[in-house]
Amino acid sequence: MGNPLSATLCEFFMEDLEQKAITTAPPHCKIKLWKRYVDDILEIIPKGQTETLTQHLNNIDDTGNIKFTYESETEGSIAFMDMKITRQTDGTLNINTYRKPTHTDQYLLWTSEHPTIHKMSVIRTLYHRANMVTEERDRKQEDKHIQHALKTCGYPTWAINKGKQQTTTERKEQPKQRTRNPERQEPKPVITLPYIRGITEKIRATMKKHNINTPTKPYTTVRNRLVHPKDKIPAGLKCGVIYEIPCKLCNKTYIGETGRQLNTRTTEHRKECEKETNRKHTRAAKEEAESTIKKSAVTDHCTRENHVMDWDNTRIINTEQQKYKRWIKEAIEIRRRGCGTMNRDDGVYSLDHAWDCIIEEGRAGGGGWRRPLLPVDGRG
Repeated sequence: MGNPLSATLCEFFMEDLEQKAITTAPPHCKIKLWKRYVDDILEIIPKGQTETLTQHLNNIDDTGNIKFTYESETEGSIAFMDMKITRQTDGTLNINTYRKPTHTDQYLLWTSEHPTIHKMSVIRTLYHRANMVTEERDRKQEDKHIQHALKTCGYPTWAINKGKQQTTTERKEQPKQRTRNPERQEPKPVITLPYIRGITEKIRATMKKHNINTPTKPYTTVRNRLVHPKDKIPAGLKCGVIYEIPCKLCNKTYIGETGRQLNTRTTEHRKECEKETNRKHTRAAKEEAESTIKKSAVTDHCTRENHVMDWDNTRIINTEQQKYKRWIKEAIEIRRRGCGTMNRDDGVYSLDHAWDCIIEEGRAGGGGWRRPLLPVDGRG
């Protein structure tokens, strides 16, 4: 968030401030060790000089906006970042993984709607931290703690062992030195996919064959299921929708999309239909009207079949504000219904038939990944 230069400018400021603080520190507060990461500092100073040094540091910044606080060691131990540093009786230091007293060992659940690679990264991260921070003699105890925490979150044993093995292998391998490639390769195309269990994995496998990177993002979250901070907009006033208009006298429906309000688009459909159906025709004029292709497929259906559309049960199938994505979603809905639509074509976007097997699976599975259908009047 904010300006991209903010972090760099803050680092420049802190480096200048700490150099002044260290060089001008009182002689009796001589700093033996100063290690800083962002705004966390580990210091070793003479005993009993903590208050004096803190007061000195707070006087360095003339604006008074920078305030230092401190935390002293307790029973020979102090926490710094993810490390718990403990002084031993022989003067050596013992370093273990630090967890706050409020830490609950709650990680991404194995049953959550996230791709498996995200869950495997949780395992690798925990073991990587243990290997980097924990002393060798305490690593066995840390391993037990990690396994217990992961199993509580539903992680199977095979996944824990695999993640641990991958971390161990990475440690043994020598770091590869970067070499400049004179023939710079073009970057791979990237397509971000919403994660839908059972479908996204198949799409990723297909994309991988064509050398396309496919990062994923969560689709079903607690936030979009439970949190609705804004007042609900009536369905007829929503913009950027894919909609369905059924016929009263047959099972066919019309699938359309619009970036405007749904009521505006359905009113246009309705006026054109009523204009044609209310017109008095002679037999010759009627035959001519039936052979003429109208602007809307809805009007064509009403004119040729002498049917009436069920305007009151117009429903929103999906929503999408981006026009190009909305075209794709419209094409998917038309393709899924097959001969059950009165549409004259497959939509604006020409959807490749390679997607038919996935669309068929979504239809056979009850369309669990579709958004709920909403009537235009907003009634449940």
